Amino acid sequence: MSKQEPIVRFEEKTKQDETILDKKNHENKVQSAVVPSENIQQLHYRIDTENCLSHTWAKPLFKVIGSNYHNGERFFNQQRRPEGRSRWDLMKWLGTRKSYTWNVDSAKEAAEFYATKRTLPQNRPDADDNDWQVWFVSHATVLVQIGPYNFLTDPVWADHVSPKQGRGPKRVIPSGIALEQLPEIHAVLLSHNHYDHMDLASLRWLHNKFGMPIYTGLGNGSYLPKAFHVIEMDWWQSALFKNLKIIYTPAQHGSGRGLRDQNIALWGGFSIISEHGHFFFAGDTGYSPHFKEIQKRLGTPRIALLPIGAYEPRALMQYMHMNPQDAFQAHLDLQAKRSLAIHYRTFQLTDEARDQPEQDLQKAMKHSSKMVNPFYCIREGRKLVV
Repeated sequence: MSKQEPIVRFEEKTKQDETILDKKNHENKVQSAVVPSENIQQLHYRIDTENCLSHTWAKPLFKVIGSNYHNGERFFNQQRRPEGRSRWDLMKWLGTRKSYTWNVDSAKEAAEFYATKRTLPQNRPDADDNDWQVWFVSHATVLVQIGPYNFLTDPVWADHVSPKQGRGPKRVIPSGIALEQLPEIHAVLLSHNHYDHMDLASLRWLHNKFGMPIYTGLGNGSYLPKAFHVIEMDWWQSALFKNLKIIYTPAQHGSGRGLRDQNIALWGGFSIISEHGHFFFAGDTGYSPHFKEIQKRLGTPRIALLPIGAYEPRALMQYMHMNPQDAFQAHLDLQAKRSLAIHYRTFQLTDEARDQPEQDLQKAMKHSSKMVNPFYCIREGRKLVV
Protein backbone atom coordinates (compact mmCIF):
# COMPACT_ATOMS: atom_id res chain seq x y z
CA MET A 1 0.00 0.00 0.00
CA SER A 2 1.35 3.40 -0.93
CA LYS A 3 2.23 5.94 1.69
CA GLN A 4 -0.60 8.44 2.25
CA GLU A 5 -0.32 10.03 5.69
CA PRO A 6 1.55 9.22 8.90
CA ILE A 7 -0.31 6.84 11.16
CA VAL A 8 -1.93 8.59 14.12
CA ARG A 9 -0.97 7.04 17.44
CA PHE A 10 -3.35 7.56 20.32
CA GLU A 11 -0.87 9.25 22.59
CA GLU A 12 -0.49 11.88 19.87
CA LYS A 13 -4.12 12.36 19.01
CA THR A 14 -4.95 15.47 21.07
CA LYS A 15 -2.34 17.59 19.32
CA GLN A 16 -3.03 15.87 16.00
CA ASP A 17 -6.75 16.58 16.32
CA GLU A 18 -6.11 20.29 16.84
CA THR A 19 -4.01 20.56 13.69
CA ILE A 20 -5.49 17.95 11.35
CA LEU A 21 -9.16 17.98 12.23
CA ASP A 22 -9.71 21.74 12.29
CA LYS A 23 -7.24 22.96 9.66
CA LYS A 24 -9.98 24.27 7.36
CA ASN A 25 -12.11 26.10 9.88
CA HIS A 26 -11.10 29.53 8.58
CA GLU A 27 -11.96 28.53 5.03
CA ASN A 28 -15.43 27.31 5.95
CA LYS A 29 -16.18 30.12 8.45
CA VAL A 30 -17.17 27.57 11.07
CA GLN A 31 -18.44 29.09 14.29
CA SER A 32 -16.30 28.44 17.36
CA ALA A 33 -18.05 28.88 20.66
CA VAL A 34 -18.56 27.78 24.23
CA VAL A 35 -22.27 27.16 24.69
CA PRO A 36 -23.41 29.38 27.60
CA SER A 37 -24.48 27.33 30.62
CA GLU A 38 -27.92 28.93 30.63
CA ASN A 39 -28.50 27.60 27.09
CA ILE A 40 -27.49 24.00 27.80
CA GLN A 41 -30.95 23.06 29.01
CA GLN A 42 -32.47 24.50 25.84
CA LEU A 43 -30.40 22.26 23.58
CA HIS A 44 -30.98 18.55 23.05
CA TYR A 45 -27.67 16.73 23.40
CA ARG A 46 -29.74 13.75 24.60
CA ILE A 47 -33.45 12.99 24.50
CA ASP A 48 -35.80 10.52 26.13
CA THR A 49 -36.15 7.15 24.49
CA GLU A 50 -39.47 6.71 22.71
CA ASN A 51 -41.67 3.95 24.10
CA CYS A 52 -41.86 1.17 21.53
CA LEU A 53 -42.50 -1.87 23.71
CA SER A 54 -44.80 -3.22 20.99
CA HIS A 55 -41.65 -3.95 18.95
CA THR A 56 -40.54 -6.55 21.48
CA TRP A 57 -43.29 -8.99 20.44
CA ALA A 58 -44.07 -7.76 16.91
CA LYS A 59 -43.31 -9.74 13.77
CA PRO A 60 -43.76 -7.48 10.73
CA LEU A 61 -45.16 -9.14 7.64
CA PHE A 62 -44.05 -8.05 4.19
CA LYS A 63 -43.09 -9.70 0.92
CA VAL A 64 -39.47 -9.93 -0.19
CA ILE A 65 -39.20 -10.45 -3.94
CA GLY A 66 -36.01 -11.08 -5.85
CA SER A 67 -33.46 -10.90 -3.03
CA ASN A 68 -30.57 -13.36 -3.17
CA TYR A 69 -30.12 -13.04 0.60
CA HIS A 70 -33.58 -14.14 1.78
CA ASN A 71 -34.74 -17.74 2.31
CA GLY A 72 -38.45 -17.01 2.09
CA GLU A 73 -38.76 -16.20 5.78
CA ARG A 74 -35.61 -14.42 6.95
CA PHE A 75 -32.48 -12.74 5.64
CA PHE A 76 -29.10 -14.42 6.05
CA ASN A 77 -25.42 -13.50 6.00
CA GLN A 78 -23.05 -14.40 3.19
CA GLN A 79 -20.86 -16.34 5.64
CA ARG A 80 -22.51 -19.07 7.70
CA ARG A 81 -22.40 -18.73 11.49
CA PRO A 82 -19.80 -21.10 13.01
CA GLU A 83 -21.09 -24.12 14.90
CA GLY A 84 -20.82 -24.35 18.65
CA ARG A 85 -22.58 -21.23 19.89
CA SER A 86 -26.35 -21.02 20.06
CA ARG A 87 -28.86 -18.27 20.68
CA TRP A 88 -29.35 -19.73 24.15
CA ASP A 89 -25.68 -19.11 24.96
CA LEU A 90 -26.28 -15.46 24.14
CA MET A 91 -29.44 -15.35 26.26
CA LYS A 92 -27.61 -16.95 29.20
CA TRP A 93 -24.87 -14.32 28.96
CA LEU A 94 -27.44 -11.52 28.80
CA GLY A 95 -29.18 -12.88 31.88
CA THR A 96 -26.05 -13.28 34.03
CA ARG A 97 -23.65 -10.51 32.97
CA LYS A 98 -22.91 -7.37 34.94
CA SER A 99 -24.35 -4.64 32.74
CA TYR A 100 -22.69 -1.54 34.21
CA THR A 101 -18.97 -1.97 34.83
CA TRP A 102 -17.56 1.12 33.09
CA ASN A 103 -17.65 3.20 36.29
CA VAL A 104 -18.02 6.48 34.38
CA ASP A 105 -18.75 9.74 36.19
CA SER A 106 -21.30 10.88 33.61
CA ALA A 107 -22.06 14.17 35.36
CA LYS A 108 -18.38 15.11 35.40
CA GLU A 109 -17.89 14.15 31.76
CA ALA A 110 -20.96 16.10 30.74
CA ALA A 111 -19.79 19.20 32.64
CA GLU A 112 -16.38 19.00 31.01
CA PHE A 113 -17.97 18.51 27.60
CA TYR A 114 -20.28 21.51 27.94
CA ALA A 115 -17.37 23.71 29.09
CA THR A 116 -15.17 22.80 26.13
CA LYS A 117 -14.76 25.18 23.21
CA ARG A 118 -16.05 23.45 20.08
CA THR A 119 -16.57 24.20 16.43
CA LEU A 120 -20.12 23.77 15.15
CA PRO A 121 -21.16 22.44 11.74
CA GLN A 122 -22.68 24.89 9.30
CA ASN A 123 -24.87 24.74 6.22
CA ARG A 124 -22.59 24.92 3.19
CA PRO A 125 -24.78 25.48 0.12
CA ASP A 126 -21.84 26.75 -1.92
CA ALA A 127 -19.30 24.15 -0.81
CA ASP A 128 -17.25 22.50 -3.53
CA ASP A 129 -18.19 18.88 -4.22
CA ASN A 130 -14.63 17.93 -3.29
CA ASP A 131 -14.93 19.49 0.19
CA TRP A 132 -15.65 16.63 2.61
CA GLN A 133 -15.95 16.73 6.38
CA VAL A 134 -17.11 14.14 8.93
CA TRP A 135 -18.17 14.93 12.49
CA PHE A 136 -18.22 12.23 15.16
CA VAL A 137 -21.46 12.74 17.12
CA SER A 138 -21.40 9.58 19.28
CA HIS A 139 -21.62 5.79 18.96
CA ALA A 140 -22.45 5.12 15.27
CA THR A 141 -23.88 8.60 14.63
CA VAL A 142 -21.73 10.65 12.28
CA LEU A 143 -22.54 13.83 10.38
CA VAL A 144 -21.11 13.49 6.88
CA GLN A 145 -20.74 16.63 4.77
CA ILE A 146 -20.02 15.94 1.10
CA GLY A 147 -19.92 19.26 -0.68
CA PRO A 148 -23.25 21.03 0.04
CA TYR A 149 -25.02 17.83 1.19
CA ASN A 150 -25.34 16.66 4.80
CA PHE A 151 -25.97 13.04 5.78
CA LEU A 152 -26.45 11.41 9.18
CA THR A 153 -25.54 7.80 9.88
CA ASP A 154 -27.66 5.89 12.42
CA PRO A 155 -28.87 8.97 14.34
CA VAL A 156 -29.16 8.20 18.07
CA TRP A 157 -29.60 10.97 20.62
CA ALA A 158 -31.63 8.77 23.00
CA ASP A 159 -30.69 8.32 26.65
CA HIS A 160 -31.29 4.56 26.55
CA VAL A 161 -30.96 2.19 23.59
CA SER A 162 -33.96 0.02 24.38
CA PRO A 163 -37.74 -0.06 23.91
CA LYS A 164 -38.37 2.27 26.87
CA GLN A 165 -36.77 5.18 28.72
CA GLY A 166 -34.94 4.00 31.84
CA ARG A 167 -34.25 0.49 30.55
CA GLY A 168 -31.27 -1.03 28.79
CA PRO A 169 -27.83 0.47 28.07
CA LYS A 170 -27.64 4.10 29.16
CA ARG A 171 -25.79 6.93 27.47
CA VAL A 172 -22.71 7.92 29.49
CA ILE A 173 -21.75 11.07 27.57
CA PRO A 174 -23.79 13.68 25.68
CA SER A 175 -23.91 13.62 21.91
CA GLY A 176 -21.16 15.77 20.45
CA ILE A 177 -23.64 17.98 18.59
CA ALA A 178 -27.06 19.01 19.87
CA LEU A 179 -30.00 18.35 17.57
CA GLU A 180 -30.59 22.10 17.26
CA GLN A 181 -26.96 22.60 16.17
CA LEU A 182 -27.25 20.36 13.13
CA PRO A 183 -27.16 21.87 9.67
CA GLU A 184 -29.96 20.95 7.29
CA ILE A 185 -30.00 17.16 6.99
CA HIS A 186 -30.56 16.01 3.43
CA ALA A 187 -30.72 12.26 4.11
CA VAL A 188 -30.31 9.64 6.83
CA LEU A 189 -28.36 6.41 6.29
CA LEU A 190 -29.97 3.83 8.61
CA SER A 191 -27.96 0.62 8.71
CA HIS A 192 -30.41 -1.69 10.55
CA ASN A 193 -33.03 -1.86 13.29
CA HIS A 194 -31.16 -2.68 16.52
CA TYR A 195 -31.99 -0.19 19.25
CA ASP A 196 -28.53 1.40 19.33
CA HIS A 197 -28.90 2.25 15.62
CA MET A 198 -32.64 2.77 15.00
CA ASP A 199 -33.79 5.37 17.52
CA LEU A 200 -37.41 6.36 16.89
CA ALA A 201 -37.23 9.51 19.02
CA SER A 202 -34.26 10.91 17.09
CA LEU A 203 -35.70 9.93 13.71
CA ARG A 204 -39.01 11.59 14.62
CA TRP A 205 -37.25 14.81 15.68
CA LEU A 206 -35.27 14.86 12.44
CA HIS A 207 -38.34 14.09 10.32
CA ASN A 208 -40.32 16.90 11.95
CA LYS A 209 -37.46 19.34 11.36
CA PHE A 210 -36.14 18.32 7.95
CA GLY A 211 -38.53 15.79 6.36
CA MET A 212 -35.49 14.07 4.81
CA PRO A 213 -35.46 10.63 3.15
CA ILE A 214 -34.27 7.66 5.21
CA TYR A 215 -32.28 5.08 3.27
CA THR A 216 -32.26 1.64 4.88
CA GLY A 217 -32.40 -2.11 4.28
CA LEU A 218 -35.42 -4.09 3.15
CA GLY A 219 -38.12 -4.39 5.80
CA ASN A 220 -36.92 -1.69 8.17
CA GLY A 221 -39.66 0.70 7.12
CA SER A 222 -42.13 -1.62 8.90
CA TYR A 223 -40.81 -0.33 12.24
CA LEU A 224 -41.08 3.36 11.33
CA PRO A 225 -44.08 5.71 11.23
CA LYS A 226 -45.83 5.70 7.86
CA ALA A 227 -45.32 9.47 7.53
CA PHE A 228 -41.56 8.96 7.23
CA HIS A 229 -40.02 8.99 3.75
CA VAL A 230 -38.32 5.57 3.78
CA ILE A 231 -36.37 4.14 0.85
CA GLU A 232 -35.66 0.43 1.34
CA MET A 233 -32.78 -1.25 -0.44
CA ASP A 234 -31.30 -4.71 -0.94
CA TRP A 235 -27.56 -5.36 -0.78
CA TRP A 236 -25.80 -3.76 -3.76
CA GLN A 237 -28.93 -1.87 -4.76
CA SER A 238 -28.29 1.81 -5.53
CA ALA A 239 -30.26 5.04 -5.53
CA LEU A 240 -29.38 8.42 -6.99
CA PHE A 241 -29.26 11.46 -4.72
CA LYS A 242 -28.50 14.64 -6.68
CA ASN A 243 -25.12 13.95 -8.30
CA LEU A 244 -24.28 11.16 -5.80
CA LYS A 245 -24.97 7.43 -5.86
CA ILE A 246 -26.00 5.75 -2.58
CA ILE A 247 -25.36 2.00 -2.43
CA TYR A 248 -26.53 -0.37 0.32
CA THR A 249 -23.64 -2.74 1.02
CA PRO A 250 -23.40 -6.10 2.82
CA ALA A 251 -22.50 -6.49 6.47
CA GLN A 252 -22.15 -9.59 8.64
CA HIS A 253 -24.63 -8.98 11.41
CA GLY A 254 -28.35 -9.48 12.03
CA SER A 255 -31.52 -7.62 12.94
CA GLY A 256 -34.41 -7.68 15.37
CA ARG A 257 -36.10 -5.60 18.05
CA GLY A 258 -37.87 -8.42 19.88
CA LEU A 259 -38.32 -12.14 20.32
CA ARG A 260 -40.17 -12.92 17.07
CA ASP A 261 -38.55 -10.75 14.41
CA GLN A 262 -34.94 -11.95 14.28
CA ASN A 263 -33.45 -11.30 10.81
CA ILE A 264 -36.87 -10.38 9.40
CA ALA A 265 -35.44 -7.07 8.10
CA LEU A 266 -32.12 -6.59 6.32
CA TRP A 267 -28.95 -5.09 7.83
CA GLY A 268 -26.01 -3.51 6.01
CA GLY A 269 -23.75 -0.54 5.43
CA PHE A 270 -23.61 2.28 2.90
CA SER A 271 -21.33 3.66 0.24
CA ILE A 272 -21.76 7.08 -1.32
CA ILE A 273 -20.01 7.44 -4.66
CA SER A 274 -19.15 10.75 -6.27
CA GLU A 275 -16.68 11.86 -8.90
CA HIS A 276 -14.44 12.92 -6.02
CA GLY A 277 -14.36 9.66 -4.10
CA HIS A 278 -16.00 6.90 -2.14
CA PHE A 279 -17.46 7.37 1.34
CA PHE A 280 -18.06 4.11 3.25
CA PHE A 281 -20.07 3.44 6.43
CA ALA A 282 -19.78 -0.16 7.61
CA GLY A 283 -22.84 -0.11 9.88
CA ASP A 284 -22.61 -2.81 12.55
CA THR A 285 -20.71 -5.89 11.44
CA GLY A 286 -18.43 -8.78 12.13
CA TYR A 287 -15.35 -9.27 10.01
CA SER A 288 -15.81 -11.16 6.74
CA PRO A 289 -14.63 -11.08 3.10
CA HIS A 290 -17.29 -8.49 2.22
CA PHE A 291 -14.80 -5.67 2.85
CA LYS A 292 -12.56 -6.89 0.05
CA GLU A 293 -15.62 -7.28 -2.17
CA ILE A 294 -16.69 -3.70 -1.48
CA GLN A 295 -13.24 -2.41 -2.37
CA LYS A 296 -13.18 -4.48 -5.54
CA ARG A 297 -16.62 -3.34 -6.69
CA LEU A 298 -16.64 0.28 -5.54
CA GLY A 299 -13.01 1.28 -5.16
CA THR A 300 -10.89 2.54 -2.30
CA PRO A 301 -12.80 4.66 0.23
CA ARG A 302 -11.67 8.20 0.73
CA ILE A 303 -12.87 7.60 4.29
CA ALA A 304 -14.33 4.53 6.01
CA LEU A 305 -16.37 4.54 9.23
CA LEU A 306 -15.55 1.28 11.00
CA PRO A 307 -16.96 -0.08 14.31
CA ILE A 308 -14.39 -1.03 16.95
CA GLY A 309 -16.50 -1.75 20.06
CA ALA A 310 -18.92 -4.29 21.60
CA TYR A 311 -16.75 -7.39 21.13
CA GLU A 312 -16.40 -9.20 24.49
CA PRO A 313 -16.92 -12.04 25.35
CA ARG A 314 -15.21 -12.81 22.07
CA ALA A 315 -16.66 -16.29 21.56
CA LEU A 316 -20.18 -14.85 21.56
CA MET A 317 -19.53 -11.58 19.74
CA GLN A 318 -17.02 -12.51 17.03
CA TYR A 319 -19.55 -13.34 14.32
CA MET A 320 -21.58 -10.15 14.82
CA HIS A 321 -19.07 -7.52 15.97
CA MET A 322 -15.51 -6.75 14.92
CA ASN A 323 -12.88 -6.22 17.57
CA PRO A 324 -10.22 -3.55 16.93
CA GLN A 325 -7.88 -6.06 15.27
CA ASP A 326 -10.69 -7.05 12.90
CA ALA A 327 -11.50 -3.41 12.22
CA PHE A 328 -7.89 -2.69 11.40
CA GLN A 329 -7.88 -5.65 9.01
CA ALA A 330 -11.05 -4.28 7.41
CA HIS A 331 -9.23 -0.95 7.03
CA LEU A 332 -6.48 -2.82 5.17
CA ASP A 333 -8.93 -4.86 3.07
CA LEU A 334 -10.70 -1.69 1.99
CA GLN A 335 -7.35 0.02 1.33
CA ALA A 336 -9.03 3.03 2.92
CA LYS A 337 -7.14 6.30 2.63
CA ARG A 338 -8.24 6.94 6.21
CA SER A 339 -10.69 5.34 8.64
CA LEU A 340 -12.65 6.70 11.59
CA ALA A 341 -13.54 4.56 14.61
CA ILE A 342 -17.22 4.37 15.61
CA HIS A 343 -19.47 2.22 17.83
CA TYR A 344 -17.70 2.69 21.16
CA ARG A 345 -17.53 4.95 24.27
CA THR A 346 -21.23 5.89 24.44
CA PHE A 347 -23.25 2.84 25.57
CA GLN A 348 -21.96 -0.21 27.44
CA LEU A 349 -23.27 -3.00 25.24
CA THR A 350 -20.78 -5.76 26.11
CA ASP A 351 -18.08 -6.68 28.61
CA GLU A 352 -14.92 -4.85 27.50
CA ALA A 353 -13.83 -1.74 29.40
CA ARG A 354 -14.76 1.64 27.96
CA ASP A 355 -11.20 2.52 26.89
CA GLN A 356 -10.27 -0.99 25.77
CA PRO A 357 -11.29 -0.55 22.10
CA GLU A 358 -8.88 2.37 21.67
CA GLN A 359 -6.12 0.54 23.54
CA ASP A 360 -6.61 -2.64 21.50
CA LEU A 361 -6.64 -0.66 18.25
CA GLN A 362 -3.42 1.02 19.31
CA LYS A 363 -1.84 -2.41 19.82
CA ALA A 364 -2.97 -3.53 16.37
CA MET A 365 -1.55 -0.38 14.82
CA LYS A 366 1.80 -0.75 16.58
CA HIS A 367 2.29 -4.10 14.86
CA SER A 368 1.54 -2.61 11.44
CA SER A 369 3.75 -1.08 8.79
CA LYS A 370 4.30 2.67 9.05
CA MET A 371 3.25 2.82 5.40
CA VAL A 372 -0.36 2.10 6.40
CA ASN A 373 -2.93 4.88 6.08
CA PRO A 374 -4.28 6.40 9.34
CA PHE A 375 -7.10 5.06 11.49
CA TYR A 376 -8.45 7.88 13.68
CA CYS A 377 -10.18 7.92 17.05
CA ILE A 378 -11.62 11.34 17.79
CA ARG A 379 -13.88 12.63 20.53
CA GLU A 380 -17.55 13.50 20.35
CA GLY A 381 -18.20 16.77 18.53
CA ARG A 382 -14.85 16.79 16.72
CA LYS A 383 -14.49 16.80 12.96
CA LEU A 384 -12.15 15.28 10.42
CA VAL A 385 -11.45 17.10 7.16
CA VAL A 386 -11.00 14.51 4.43
